[in-house]
Amino acid sequence: MANPLLNDKAADAAARAGWAAPEASGRSTPIGPITDGPVSAWSSGATMTVQGTATATGVLLVLLLATASVGWSMTHSSLVSNVGFPVLALVAMLVGFGCAIALRFRPTMAKVLAPVYALAEGFFLGVISKFYNDAYKGIVVQAVGATLAVFAVMLLLYRSRIIKVTDRFRRNVIMATMGLAAFYMVSIVLHLFGVTVPFIDSASPLGILFSVFAAGLAAMMLAVDFDLIERGAKAGWPKGMEWYCAFGLLATLVWLYLEILRLLAKLQRR
Repeated sequence: MANPLLNDKAADAAARAGWAAPEASGRSTPIGPITDGPVSAWSSGATMTVQGTATATGVLLVLLLATASVGWSMTHSSLVSNVGFPVLALVAMLVGFGCAIALRFRPTMAKVLAPVYALAEGFFLGVISKFYNDAYKGIVVQAVGATLAVFAVMLLLYRSRIIKVTDRFRRNVIMATMGLAAFYMVSIVLHLFGVTVPFIDSASPLGILFSVFAAGLAAMMLAVDFDLIERGAKAGWPKGMEWYCAFGLLATLVWLYLEILRLLAKLQRR
């Protein structure tokens, strides 16, 4: 699932929403505003850090893996072949999507909704991973390894400044991600009416090229996530932003894993 959440506009709104002090102009009396001398800048006493965001991301990953193992164990080959995709997994996917939408408008709820997203999305990933693994033995281990490798490479490239996240880079990645998300949504609607877009799941050269593009775009989004987290820590964003940024990073990792899983499945069908 594409992750256009961590952009400058959303992050700026999140940094201010619910965590900021009241404006000075709003504190007044019937005889005028209170002016009792110079006032120092307000501070909550706790600000966002890169380490804190990494810790929050680790907690979300543990939650995701826990429910992924549950989803995996509850899904059997006979269930998949006879009944189709389990309804409970679809419910979990919708819950995760709902949390993502809610966080876009209520970022101050990240400490509550981000773990709910991780739990729901983890169950969904466990089911779909079992589905793929039954069809292509060993594909999940390959997909997890490839996802971790891409994450490590992108972090190295970002930290060494080989990849520089400029305003233009950030804008292009976010716009392309939003375009891809819109394309996926249109394809889902078309599928409901019996119309399919062949290259999304086909093992044709065009289908493989599409998956390579989608996975590459997810990798580029990781660099955007890293940049936003670093800039937020330097700017002294409120502590609660750690969970919001951790959620965005987790969403990108989930998206990257799913794209790599689909790409490997196409390659095995060649």
